Amino acid sequence: MNNKGMDFKHKEVININNGKKLGFVQDVCADLETGTITSIIVPGNNKIMGFFSGGNEVIIQWQNIKCIGEDVILVDI
Repeated sequence: MNNKGMDFKHKEVININNGKKLGFVQDVCADLETGTITSIIVPGNNKIMGFFSGGNEVIIQWQNIKCIGEDVILVDI
């Protein structure tokens, strides 16, 4: 999974555990020293397993991303 941050914008994020659509990627976080993506951020409206930041967003760590397709990102949270 060697993607650039801009490739994530406008992709829908789906949880493979329950098939729930979490929303579309709003932003990505990266390690500035290595240039690697560390997590993606999806706007949130429900509390999902504690994956929350202050702005009611779902932060999904890179290791929880299982597959990145042309239109969707599958995550395991």
